[in-house]
Amino acid sequence: MLKSYLFLIITVMIFSGNLLVGKAINELPPVTITFFRCLIAFLVVLPFGFGQFRRHTEIWTTNWKALLGYALTGITAFNILVYLALNYTTSTNAGIVESATPVFAIILSFIFLKERLTLIQLVGVAISFVGAVWVIAEGSLQLLFSLNINVGDLFMLAAIFVWSIYSMIVRQHNHKFPVYGGVVVILGMGIMILIPLVITEWAILGFPQGLDQWNLWLGLIYLGVFPSFIALILWNKGVSDIGPSLASVFLNLLPFFTTIGAVLFLNEKVVAAQIVGGILVVTGVILVNTNFRKLRNLRRRKKIES
Repeated sequence: MLKSYLFLIITVMIFSGNLLVGKAINELPPVTITFFRCLIAFLVVLPFGFGQFRRHTEIWTTNWKALLGYALTGITAFNILVYLALNYTTSTNAGIVESATPVFAIILSFIFLKERLTLIQLVGVAISFVGAVWVIAEGSLQLLFSLNINVGDLFMLAAIFVWSIYSMIVRQHNHKFPVYGGVVVILGMGIMILIPLVITEWAILGFPQGLDQWNLWLGLIYLGVFPSFIALILWNKGVSDIGPSLASVFLNLLPFFTTIGAVLFLNEKVVAAQIVGGILVVTGVILVNTNFRKLRNLRRRKKIES
């Protein structure tokens, strides 16, 4: 159990590194970062997943719509929006807003999957929403009402909305796919989607000059290897040992690790609005997740008794 907790903590540290590195190399445009991240990840995963890919061709052809949904949301749109957001906002803000992802997932599950929300969950959703808005508005109601809000924070909100859609697709279809073979297919489809997008980006902005700098390539390699592959292995191991609901609580550490890294490596300054907003977001997520686990366990007991 202790090893599983360690795996999940390392995973969240890697996720925070995604925001920190994405901010550090944001002289590259967002589609370019996403394209090379996916390409590197594909080359890393291919030796592990090619056998599964070849053995299960019928699974891929039968479920191509779900796989395309994976690629469009979790692989392409989410990452493009995150790296676009980091052009305008701090990695600290991005980490705080991203930590509200479980709340968005609960809301979408309520709307589209007809899952029931309890009063405590509704309170948690409200608290997290207030926290995210407080961070985005920089603790200023005047700024909020004037709608003079950092566009990067809005892109980050859009990113976690897309990730919540991706999570719903995963919940409905993930049991159908072998892990590594599925990742190979999803990344391959993502690359095919990204090729025309990155060509268009280069046609508009010009070919990125920074691609001749070794430090940017180190950043891209980190994004392709760690968040896209190693974090996947560690996360799946942790989830298989302690369950997805308890594992999701570890995501509350994301703003903590991101803030520390931003201060140490990017010289970002932490302000009171970020601290207050971060505490509210994490508190809301804990309320939502804790109550969700209680509901799920209660439903399981009822099924067993019946």
